[in-house]
Amino acid sequence: MDLATLEDGIALVTLNRPEKLNAIDGTLLAGLDSALDEISSSGYRVAILTGAGRGFCAGADLSGGEKWAPQAKTQLKNTYDSQVRLADQMTRLYELPIPVIAAVNGVAVGGGLAYTLHCDIRIASETARFGSVFIKAGFSSMDMGTSYLLPRIVGAGIARELMLTGRIIDAAEAYRIGLANEVVPQAELMAAALTKAREIAGNNEYGVWQTKTGLNAALDAPSLRHAKEIENRTQVLSSFTNNPREAATAHMAKRSPVWDEL
Repeated sequence: MDLATLEDGIALVTLNRPEKLNAIDGTLLAGLDSALDEISSSGYRVAILTGAGRGFCAGADLSGGEKWAPQAKTQLKNTYDSQVRLADQMTRLYELPIPVIAAVNGVAVGGGLAYTLHCDIRIASETARFGSVFIKAGFSSMDMGTSYLLPRIVGAGIARELMLTGRIIDAAEAYRIGLANEVVPQAELMAAALTKAREIAGNNEYGVWQTKTGLNAALDAPSLRHAKEIENRTQVLSSFTNNPREAATAHMAKRSPVWDEL
């Protein structure tokens, strides 16, 4: 796992097992946990998640290598703890207080698809491939948050078809169904992700933070009324920062705003 600073406030996290198409094992999980710890405590404004080599992430490494969780007395408990370990890391990624852009440079299937679903924005190269392929490995497609997030991103009907068939789709289809926000040539992928990160980082830090956490909460709201209550409180709190006044002043002066820091 590699963590680098692309420029002020923008982090790049690279899944780094290229010889295995960045398949998930204990080392990768531990490395990503460390990267998420660093991102959460180091003042980053946006993160980009990508894969080393020709793949983004080929899902869980089922070859029986390094263990993912402390060993329990029974195989059932070992398997369950490993499953929870994977799912909990996805939740950490989803609940990160800054936006995460998935720069999908190749195959993103199984757990790799789940990583992209837990990101806020997905930019795909023309070589990207996506698939909920758990069912093809003899399991169900109910894994790592896919059944919750995929229908919310592409709609229930399309999610059902993808999850029931285990079909792998290309970048063009991912864009057509709304899974990918943008598709670019492979050579332009990181530039496109960085451009999007700069657009986000140029906004006020408080507003970006509250928009991300508020959107996550609103997606779980049981009604429009509940979602609006979240919005009302968020917007009123925003008005007590200096950012709205600074935005108006900067607009009148035809200059870039200088936002309050958290």
